Amino acid sequence: MDYKDLANLIFPNSKDISYYEEKYKNRNLDEGAIVTRFAPSPTGFVHLGSLYQVVVARKVAKQTNGVFFLRVEDTDQKREIENGVTGIIESLKDFGLTPDEGMKDEINEIGNYGPYKQSLRKEIYESYAKYLLEQGKAYPCFATPEELEEMRQKQEAAKIRPGYYGVWAKYRNLSVEEAAEKIKNGDSYIIRLRSEGKEDRKIKHHDVIKGNVDFPENDQDIVIIKADGLPTYHFAHAIDDHLMQTTHVIRGDEWLSSVPLHLQLFQMLGFKAPKYAHIAPIMKEDEGGKRKLSKRKDPEAAVSYYTEIGVPKEAVIEYLLNIANSSFELWRKQNPNTSINEFELQLNKMSVSGALFDIVKILDIAKTVISKYSAEKIYEETINWAENYDKELLELLENKEYALKVFGIERGNAKPRKDIAKWSDVKENIEYMYDNKFYEKELEYDYQKIIDKDLIKKILKLYIEKYYNENDDKQMWFDKIKDLAEEVGFAREVKEWKQEPEKWPGHVGDISTVLRVALTSKSNTPDMYEIMQILGKEKVFKRLEKAMEVLNK
Repeated sequence: MDYKDLANLIFPNSKDISYYEEKYKNRNLDEGAIVTRFAPSPTGFVHLGSLYQVVVARKVAKQTNGVFFLRVEDTDQKREIENGVTGIIESLKDFGLTPDEGMKDEINEIGNYGPYKQSLRKEIYESYAKYLLEQGKAYPCFATPEELEEMRQKQEAAKIRPGYYGVWAKYRNLSVEEAAEKIKNGDSYIIRLRSEGKEDRKIKHHDVIKGNVDFPENDQDIVIIKADGLPTYHFAHAIDDHLMQTTHVIRGDEWLSSVPLHLQLFQMLGFKAPKYAHIAPIMKEDEGGKRKLSKRKDPEAAVSYYTEIGVPKEAVIEYLLNIANSSFELWRKQNPNTSINEFELQLNKMSVSGALFDIVKILDIAKTVISKYSAEKIYEETINWAENYDKELLELLENKEYALKVFGIERGNAKPRKDIAKWSDVKENIEYMYDNKFYEKELEYDYQKIIDKDLIKKILKLYIEKYYNENDDKQMWFDKIKDLAEEVGFAREVKEWKQEPEKWPGHVGDISTVLRVALTSKSNTPDMYEIMQILGKEKVFKRLEKAMEVLNK
């Protein structure tokens, strides 16, 4: 018997690898086009760090007219959760990051390089495992769990490196005849790589993000086909990335230590290795130190968190681009209304150390993003969010015509309002515009600088009786507030008061604040003139009279 006979015994029906090499022809792409992938396991929710990798991988593919595909790595079927693939696809869809190829749902896919689910590619992996067996580069291993545990304990006791390698690789040098006899006898086995590496030899590798890195060669005889017939991640990814013609593997830097093994697999299979780009993790401050953003500890680690609180997807993506390339922030300032598709992401300019997670920064970006939306878009986005997360807000927005007026306050200006960072902020920011919400709770008024009740009542009474006219344009309206300020002894202009503060008890801004608080019970709102125009005379008077009534108690 020889290696080929043993390979035929193990995989009697497998096709020659030439079948797959011919089937998956070269992609017809422009020179320099990058092919990237997102290759998650369907074992839980999509992590913000995974979304970060997707944003980067998809961006570099798109900006070179390349391809970004979704491959589901489901070979560890014990850990797979129900509808895990759908969860991944929906998360990408929520953020507008739909792949060019790959799984569309649990069953269907698009593209010519599938199947895009590893559990459906079993026969492909078998062919390449057979190819390695035929060359003596792989072998069947019959080690039992008890034998492996005994080996581990001996290594631990001797304080030597753990693993299945060298003299510890008990079945590595079994003759072909002995191996065949065990297989015929029904002994359980797995397939291992016959490593040609030596730990005392170094390999030099250039990572697109990390730069030049040295590693010891891999000398472990790793498992490539498990007892259930499915491949390990290491083996499957090498075959898939070769056949799917991935040019750049963009992944978390926890995989950096696997580079020697992965390069070895490509070399032993006769493949050209892709370029590797290892992304530093997103970090979080914790008790004076830093740690990785955690699925277990941090709700904001799940991308669904941002959907649930209503942060626009554009804001999350802009934040991730911001930490990917520090030049993005300046680019955005210089190009405030340009699509992010115009920004060129450079992998070699990504930080080698982890960026610190900053929810404040995300919400700040979100405020800017939302400030550029039209009233119609804000209405639609809020309705879509409220349908799933806030039925009371949905009810509040039943009158679309009125809601559009409310959302239209300070929209389309040179400096639009920035009071909404997420759709869950909307109710609190607009409910004072609705009488049923405004009057349902006990009204509290903080008039800020002016605290004299009689003066406040005088201001409100004068405004109702003398200065309010719903037909005034904005300039006339504000001039009348200045007149009112002057009548009660306050400076007409803020700058006048600043020049001679001892001359007046306050300025026109303090008078405006009294009106604003009486009208909305808030000291900080968007443009008061627009608020009054939407409420109308009857509601304005009713609210100012209510404020005076409270003052009389």
